[in-house]
Amino acid sequence: MDEESQSIQPRGQSCWAALPDVCLRRVFWWLGDRDRSRAALVCRKWNQMMYSADLWRHRTITFSGRPSRVHASEFESALWYVKKFGRYLEHLEIKFLNPYNAVLTKKFQVTMRGLLSCLGKDNHRLKSLSVQHLELDRPVWRNGIRGSLIKSLSCFLRKAGRQLDHLSLKGARLTVEQGCAVLGSLSCSRGESLVSQLNIEDYFSRHLAVYSSPQFSKTMATFRSLVSLSLNYNCISDELLDGLCENNARTLWTINIKCHVHDPHGQVIWGMSWARLARRASNLKVNFFFERVMKHERLARVLLQEIPVRGLSLRSCYFSDPDWSMRPTLTDLLPTFRHTLQKLTFEFNNNHESLDEELCFLVSSCRKLFYFKIWAFLDVRFVERILKSQEEGQCSLRTLKVRIYTNRYETNDEDRTLREIHRKYRKLIDSELNYFVIAYPMM
Repeated sequence: MDEESQSIQPRGQSCWAALPDVCLRRVFWWLGDRDRSRAALVCRKWNQMMYSADLWRHRTITFSGRPSRVHASEFESALWYVKKFGRYLEHLEIKFLNPYNAVLTKKFQVTMRGLLSCLGKDNHRLKSLSVQHLELDRPVWRNGIRGSLIKSLSCFLRKAGRQLDHLSLKGARLTVEQGCAVLGSLSCSRGESLVSQLNIEDYFSRHLAVYSSPQFSKTMATFRSLVSLSLNYNCISDELLDGLCENNARTLWTINIKCHVHDPHGQVIWGMSWARLARRASNLKVNFFFERVMKHERLARVLLQEIPVRGLSLRSCYFSDPDWSMRPTLTDLLPTFRHTLQKLTFEFNNNHESLDEELCFLVSSCRKLFYFKIWAFLDVRFVERILKSQEEGQCSLRTLKVRIYTNRYETNDEDRTLREIHRKYRKLIDSELNYFVIAYPMM
């Protein structure tokens, strides 16, 4: 501070006292809860700043699922925060990490009851709520505890459903009846829900054929403004697609579908149902995520040509099956979507067959593809071929991530070759690509 400004400053008063509110608010924004509380004791102005709505709009509350003295105060702190600042909340995320025993799940349930009750009374701003990976089908959740938590959540959603725009209950693992009851709470007040983003991936317990439930289709018909929907393939039915076409065609942009080997996925879906939805929802893009569903005949039942597939992920999670071949999928099935595919992710163990040629052809044929990630047994020169295609304008990738599996512990030769390839195409990589390539021993 120069001499002139010092002379203007009142004697005995710090320069911090003259700090504009917008700057002081930014300082508080970077502080943690404990430091904010201490700073609020400095003076009346700083205490008032503590209650600025901008500081409390976003919140992630994390509860540890393990008994620990360090985390003992988490439950009390969460309630204190919501009682004091919950009225300002607009985006809330709650995490309960791997609960260890019924004592902790009971404590979490009681805390959530108080937390949701406070929000239901005082908060009228909440737009986004995320409560993920509860896994309520685990034995650690006693029936009474589980039922009480579901009741508290349903009660809160009845009140907050009017203003809620985004809801994620990913990984809740409920029965069909429980899951439909919770989702139905959103539409209790007006008969329909205006939630635009809904994530119910792994929302139902595994092995449930949700697609055969009329109750689920009826519940989903109450959603009238969906922009993005994430769910499992065991929820997909002709009735669901017809409901989305009837009620959400004007707004629907994205459907994310997870298909896990342990979820029922043998239902018959008519191509005309997908075609009707794609025609009515003209901006619709569908992303599929397959977990250990790798055989061509299974994939062909799911990936119908009428679906506007934008993204595709195929992961075998290191499992190897000598009777399984990826070649028919790469050569016959996936090229069907070459005009719409933009993202491709492959993670599989193809130690029994070479797929370099098929993969190169697929990447070159998908002219809209901008993201390509693959973990597989490949020749190191595969990377060079992809970069050459990029240089010649045969593909338009912006992200290239490759993990090359090898059957040797040492990868010195592969690393040396990859460095040479990087030097050769360094200018292209630096200017056009988010690039990550590595050789990885798979023993």
